Amino acid sequence: MKDALDDILVIELGTVLTAPLAGMMLADMGARVIKVEHPEGGDPFRRHAGTFYSPHFTAYNRNKESMQLNLQSEEGKADLAKLIVKADVLLDNYRSGVMQRLGFDDARLKELNPRLIHCSVTGFGTDGPYRDRPCYDAVAMALSGIASQMVDAEQPSLKGPSLSDNITGMYAAYGILSALHKRTRTGEGARVEVSMLEASIAFSPEGFSQYTRLGLVPHTLSRVAVSQSYAFRCADGRLLCVHLSSVEKFWQGFISAIERPDLLEDERFRTPAARAGNYLELAATVGETFETRNREAWSQRLQAHDIPFAPVNTVPEVMQDPQVRHLDVFYEVQHPQEGKLTAIHRPVRINGGRGPSDKAAPTLGEHTEAIRSEFGLS
Repeated sequence: MKDALDDILVIELGTVLTAPLAGMMLADMGARVIKVEHPEGGDPFRRHAGTFYSPHFTAYNRNKESMQLNLQSEEGKADLAKLIVKADVLLDNYRSGVMQRLGFDDARLKELNPRLIHCSVTGFGTDGPYRDRPCYDAVAMALSGIASQMVDAEQPSLKGPSLSDNITGMYAAYGILSALHKRTRTGEGARVEVSMLEASIAFSPEGFSQYTRLGLVPHTLSRVAVSQSYAFRCADGRLLCVHLSSVEKFWQGFISAIERPDLLEDERFRTPAARAGNYLELAATVGETFETRNREAWSQRLQAHDIPFAPVNTVPEVMQDPQVRHLDVFYEVQHPQEGKLTAIHRPVRINGGRGPSDKAAPTLGEHTEAIRSEFGLS
């Protein structure tokens, strides 16, 4: 089967994470994505490892073409206009007002291409008191309330991967696909706007529902207590995660697996509500038991009792995990300049397949001359 978007041309004016992730998701589904980069250095993410081809950049830019274009020059703006005339999607994550200053406001874009889907990703939206402020992942996580459910107030420290950036890129791709589908019926283009603040709030709706309906302010243990999610250290120092949910059979099986029938009679843990209310006490009590066997032994016992569990894998362990290897998640791709690279297949299969093989992220300006010739640019 041909890829779903193989007739779609995307012009990406994106840097770092949000727009590049959205562009990569479209490219993974077959869209042709031309990434427009400044001649001097290109996407800043290229330089995170001291080169123009950092691991950070390659993670978010597979299956794209790179074209160098100076949008500060009149020639560069004229060339961009020619690309827009042919494009189906224009994607940017500039600050509010930048596209207008470049001469590409909504009216100009509609004049150039009435069928264009223009997706603009911003930090806080295109208007309002924060519209001109810079925004990055940690800022959006903090302002949206996500960080308050992850950061210990007594020992504050941000941890983990980029969430708001990735969340926003996914919502941008979702909005673009919706606009493209509507265009098949109306023939008209659309303006799609996604802010990191709104996307982050929308991604974690449960806490707001709890607060508005029950008056509960979520904190770092709110979700894990209700879902009965735990991380335990085993005798060999390795970590293991258990998620018991509210299904009583998992609690009963868990008690059998760890051989702690005494917990069934403990008033603190008799019901799901009691276990949630005494989450830290239960975690400490069971944690002592997990220190008596190594992780492999506990994994075998939990699996035998059909308990939802998993080792807390490091990145190298993920790549060697039997299920991950079975799914063929990782693969090697040969880049003409950078050599052999490890990449990740798109996570979506259609009719059992992923489509054509993925291409490595482009080097800076790798396709400039070919694109200039094809589109008749200056």
